Amino acid sequence: MKKTLCFSNPAYLRTGLRQLEIEQVAAEKGGKPQKVTVPIEEIGVLVLEHPQITISHVALAALIEENVAVITCNDKFLPAGLFLPLEGHTLQARRFREQIEAALPLKKQLWQQTVRQKIINQARALRRQGIEDKPLLRWSLEVRSGDPDNMEARAAAYYWPRLFINTPLFVEEADAGDFDAFIRERYGDWPNCLLNYGYAILRAVIARALVASGLLPTLGIHHRNQYNAYCLADDIMEPYRPVVDLLVCDILQEHPNPPEPDQYGNILSPALKRKLLQIPVLDVWMERKLSPLQIAAQRTAASLAACFGGQSKELIFPEIKIKS
Repeated sequence: MKKTLCFSNPAYLRTGLRQLEIEQVAAEKGGKPQKVTVPIEEIGVLVLEHPQITISHVALAALIEENVAVITCNDKFLPAGLFLPLEGHTLQARRFREQIEAALPLKKQLWQQTVRQKIINQARALRRQGIEDKPLLRWSLEVRSGDPDNMEARAAAYYWPRLFINTPLFVEEADAGDFDAFIRERYGDWPNCLLNYGYAILRAVIARALVASGLLPTLGIHHRNQYNAYCLADDIMEPYRPVVDLLVCDILQEHPNPPEPDQYGNILSPALKRKLLQIPVLDVWMERKLSPLQIAAQRTAASLAACFGGQSKELIFPEIKIKS
């Protein structure tokens, strides 16, 4: 199982003997710096938050060689950049060619499968929260090739106003019949910031899996933003998003009110971030058995490569399992 490491304090990172050597500033003034080592092959995601983190070029090269997703954060301690290897598979040139030459009908069919599974997982997320999910299940069956009817947006319009209504933060509004208390915003405040941080971790996991399967994360099957270097990752992560959503629901049960911001204006405390950093190891239902999300992502990426190569027509996605 690959580890996710996050550095929220000043640190110096270097490497030696295939180990990531970590030297952190002592907690008390005048104390000795803390030094630990971690085998690089055991790392899957590395998050660099603090502006006073120094990483050697040799360490960065060693991390990339092991296909570690390295995430850098901005001055608000939010993920802003992602480093991935240029070469991740022995058949990468062939995989690139197959991906580039994929026919439009195939891409539309793959997007149909992606949207359908996303809506199914959204329905399961609502059901786990004790909310009516039948409309979503019905719409999942109506998704056509390429989703020309935009069932994804229709499902989102039903899903987001209801997802958090049974959490302490929104329960009063729900009792009053107000389903507009929460608005999903990419740059919104609490609890949008939880979702955004979680999605950034998820995106890194998916992008890492795509690279490991010899695919180019830039070339999407649906997303085509010319300024987005990870269109394919954004496509493939869609059915995984409800896993993050449910984790945020659990966090809201424990933290019904937004925390006080720190000196940098950041309301995501280290404790909250640690919960979100569990995303790669969260269990999902994959091919009739429980599997860590990061392993499921690798299986999904491999199935996509098989579709591009003509060996399969079906993407393999996880499902959210509801306890009976």
